[in-house]
Amino acid sequence: MTSLRGMTWEHPRGYDCQVAAAEEYARLTGVEVVWEFRSLQAFADAPLEVLAREYDLLVIDHPHVPLAAHEKLLARLDGCGHDRELAALAAASLGAAHGTYAHDGHQYGLATDSAAQVSVHRPDLLPSRPETWDEVLELAEQGKVLWPAKPIDAFSTLLTLAANNGTPANAVPGTFLSEQDAAPVLELMHRLAERVPEWCLEANPIEVAEALSTQDTWFYSPLSFGYSNYSRTGFRPYRLRHADIPRGPRGVAGSLLGGAGVAVSALSAQLDAARAYAFWVASPEVQAGVYYDAGGQPGYAPAWDDDRLNADSWDFFRDTRQTLEQAYVRPRCAGYMEFQDTASPWVTQALRGELTDAELIRRTARLAELLLTAEDEQRRTAPETMEETS
Repeated sequence: MTSLRGMTWEHPRGYDCQVAAAEEYARLTGVEVVWEFRSLQAFADAPLEVLAREYDLLVIDHPHVPLAAHEKLLARLDGCGHDRELAALAAASLGAAHGTYAHDGHQYGLATDSAAQVSVHRPDLLPSRPETWDEVLELAEQGKVLWPAKPIDAFSTLLTLAANNGTPANAVPGTFLSEQDAAPVLELMHRLAERVPEWCLEANPIEVAEALSTQDTWFYSPLSFGYSNYSRTGFRPYRLRHADIPRGPRGVAGSLLGGAGVAVSALSAQLDAARAYAFWVASPEVQAGVYYDAGGQPGYAPAWDDDRLNADSWDFFRDTRQTLEQAYVRPRCAGYMEFQDTASPWVTQALRGELTDAELIRRTARLAELLLTAEDEQRRTAPETMEETS
């Protein structure tokens, strides 16, 4: 019996759906796929080269793709007998989601899970959600707003707001945000940070969703990666409703594109079998069937258009679709993940007052010159910079 190993992250949206899908796949094909998980933070911290040696299938974040392709850690999914399926998936992409797993003309992953920063609220406590940032801040003054602002999420908000202002980060390779472009974004973030509980600066979207769905203290979060699980009956004591982000200069455009995709390790001894499972789990029937029913958040448009899924999730997919379709894609260079990991803590430090905004911009500008370059071969490390800013 063919047996594959897969690694994903610890949440029904990341793990339970893959386990249920694998059980159905084994029934249909006789091929066993054994999924394991790590915590969200441990999964993010694990070097991809280590995981690629140990697992046949990997659920990954799309910014990993350029470096992973450069280092030959992920197997190509094009030109291996699945091109018709690949073309259909590309045509069904939600905004840029599918294309983010491509690099240098080849496809290295399938966008089986699509998400972006969206708003979330408790309709039983807040019948009418804020539509603008002024309304968000007014509600926050009343102590009713939460905002996930641990380093990676604060950094994500910085990127979302900059893109929504029409001044996206890394618009020119080797740059991040100018002081002029960053100033209004950071001002809004400071105003929001002053009006939410202190623990938000250590919280991720799951922790915010848990608080909103189990307590009556808070009503709303303006920017948090959406989890359709919390919109489903019975998942938590109270259902949450997700919607587009608050409107800014570009409407609801610019939210940072998140989600996850299934990829195949280039080091797998069973490439054909691993590729076959990846395409099967990304197929419309599976995404809108066993994958969703076990807690997954589908990645492609057919599932997002599905009437059953929308009825079951309080229109999660239809109500956040515009935000996702117009989402901002992070820089597509090999040094990006190192940049994100290094710069994210600085944003939260600035929100705490431990770092000035000017110093934050100075540091990110210097780091961008080193890491956010257009060509892989330009990527280099800067130990003196890391030592200075650690």
